[in-house]
Amino acid sequence: MWKLKLSQGNEAWVTSVNGNIGRQYWEFDPNPGASKEELARVEEARNRFRTNQFRAKHSSDILMRLQFAKENPMEELHQGQVEEEEEMDEAMVIEKTVRRGLRYYASLQAEDGFWPGDYGGPLFLLPGLVISLHVTGALTTILSSEHQREIRRYLYNHQNGDGGWGLHIEGHSTMFCTALSYVALRLLGEGSSDGDGAMDEARKWILGHGGATYIPSWGKMWLSVLGVYEWSGNNPLPPEIWLLPHFLPIHPGRFWCHCRMVYLPMSYLQAKRFVGRINSTVLSLRRELYTTYYHEIDWDKARKLCAKEDLYYPHPWVQDVLWSGLQKIGEPLLMQWPLSKLRKKALNQVMQHIHYEDENTSYICLGPVNKVLNMVCCWVEDPKSEAFKRHLPRIKDYLWVAEDGMKMQGYNGSQLWDVAFAAQAVLATNLVDECGSMLKKAHDFVKNTQVRENSSGVLSQWYRHVSRGGWPFSTPDNGWPVSDCTSEGLKVALLLSRIPSEIVGDPIKADRLFDAVNLILSLQNKNGGFASYELTRSYPWLEIINPAEIFGDIMIDYPYVECTGAAIQALTAFVKMYPHHRRKEIDLCVAKAIDFLESIQLPDGSWYGSWGVCYTYGTWFGVKGLVDGGRTYANSSSIRRACRFLLAKQLESGGWGESYLSCQDKVYTSLEGDKSHLVNTSWALLALIKAGQVERDPSPLQRAVKVLIASQMENGDFPQQEIIGVFNKNCMISYSAYRNIFPIWALGEYYNRVLLPFVKR
Repeated sequence: MWKLKLSQGNEAWVTSVNGNIGRQYWEFDPNPGASKEELARVEEARNRFRTNQFRAKHSSDILMRLQFAKENPMEELHQGQVEEEEEMDEAMVIEKTVRRGLRYYASLQAEDGFWPGDYGGPLFLLPGLVISLHVTGALTTILSSEHQREIRRYLYNHQNGDGGWGLHIEGHSTMFCTALSYVALRLLGEGSSDGDGAMDEARKWILGHGGATYIPSWGKMWLSVLGVYEWSGNNPLPPEIWLLPHFLPIHPGRFWCHCRMVYLPMSYLQAKRFVGRINSTVLSLRRELYTTYYHEIDWDKARKLCAKEDLYYPHPWVQDVLWSGLQKIGEPLLMQWPLSKLRKKALNQVMQHIHYEDENTSYICLGPVNKVLNMVCCWVEDPKSEAFKRHLPRIKDYLWVAEDGMKMQGYNGSQLWDVAFAAQAVLATNLVDECGSMLKKAHDFVKNTQVRENSSGVLSQWYRHVSRGGWPFSTPDNGWPVSDCTSEGLKVALLLSRIPSEIVGDPIKADRLFDAVNLILSLQNKNGGFASYELTRSYPWLEIINPAEIFGDIMIDYPYVECTGAAIQALTAFVKMYPHHRRKEIDLCVAKAIDFLESIQLPDGSWYGSWGVCYTYGTWFGVKGLVDGGRTYANSSSIRRACRFLLAKQLESGGWGESYLSCQDKVYTSLEGDKSHLVNTSWALLALIKAGQVERDPSPLQRAVKVLIASQMENGDFPQQEIIGVFNKNCMISYSAYRNIFPIWALGEYYNRVLLPFVKR
């Protein structure tokens, strides 16, 4: 039976900057001592998912919930909290719903203060891991037979009805994920006709769409590493670009960190022309994946191919000219003496950067793609290296098990991000005394998760921004603070410092708050906006050379409404408590940030959300930032337009429901059947409350509240609905805690800011 392990790390080659607080991973216990009833409930959850796999594509974290129900049972409801709802007025119903929701959500909190959860969704991550472990000979060492069984379960569960796999669990079939998922299943022991016909259907989809020569560039790279595609069929990624002067706009040190950290190891593997051991499975895949004989494929032609189903960002002609020139002229020259010395120098520098990233992230790395690529590079450099040995035990930090199987997450979790939102949600209910234990544990986690020091060495040499004082998305072992995570962490630290220490523990010391403010101020761009991890270092025209056909806006770190709105909220909250610390700089920063938010608001009054689905998410951040910055419905046309936008999108049911298609198409799109979504509804409700909607017409708020109340489950949980997170415009990702956090937050705000003031009046 699978068991979730929390904040543990007593194993060889694992180091941590905070004692592994926040770490989450799953282990299989062959002798769990579980009852037949417990095992039956797990199987029932798996079977239910499989039965409904085309109707509900998102798992509900049933395995984790079953474990917590046993280990952390909910407290009994107090007398007076169980009256029949028909005997209650509106206030009593909301209060009962909130208390029941808090009671349930408290039962899911880890002792170290965070809420574990599923951060999966993308379907291209697991195959990369399987291929990397296969070529390094570590597949069976890291993935036991139980791991492999759950990975196969996951892949089969998320195969679409047409036989293919999407870029993410709700997406249409793509060559990228269909070919890679098929390959992963074959490497995990599945035959070419196994899976009750599923493998045949997958291969039929691949061949029916032209074969694997039509896989996009990231897929071409993975297949080349495995040995089922030739490196000559890839567009060049010369590592020599790292030797260019940094002042050039095209230097990779100016790219968005996720972009440069992925293409860094890719350039190494391509320059090395590394290919794993060729075995019978690899030779068979060469026959299975293509519409013609492998030795007859025109690899130069294949280099330019991409299936239309995958083509989100078509290559402009400039790219075609660039890649062809590098392929036919640049690469041959760089392979010849004396330029071959330049190649050797570039590869050495690339590996230095890879080692720096590994060492400064405790071998977790920035994200899952560069994690496994870095691991392969370390193995290619030296299969017996300490670096490779340190990579292996950190793989499980990315793996998550649910009723749909074992998935690879888009980060090593969303721990800090979820805790910051959860704490604000609890505080919004004004039930501090009842939730003291929950808040104290969350407070401890926030204190233990702040990044205390900068990365090692001379930061400019490694193209790193300062880190001291920031908060990461997950844990400090990840080592990469984010602007909005730092802002949300600072907000929570300030809010909890106002509560008696007997309830929530000692507040964070002022100098650590000052460090956070210093980091936030350092991240503001000249245009007033805030990007994610770093300053915007180059220009949008670099998207002309975006080599990833499947993603949009990946080349530079763009400023976002979410990051900017969060920064305004944090800084204005800080000023109220520390009015004299860098006051002039903070006031100027906030003013510029407000101007930026107003400048990027869309004509319909919305903001495009880049990290959540989509316009409701962006508009929530836009409204919150402007209101905390001093704008009101009366003095701001931006606030008025935002309210009109949200009210126009409210459904007849009273809720809001936005499809992930809004993100990729950049047009507001409702869920199929005008279905409402709890999280979208909560975001819209929070934004309207913030903008003072109650003073004009409270009825839209009342209708939304009824939707949230009616959706709560008997035990206080809320149902998992459609996927709600996004990155790079085109790939969706799960934020599994949102289903609990935001309904509680919205109902708490409504109760205390709308209902109680009305009753008092």
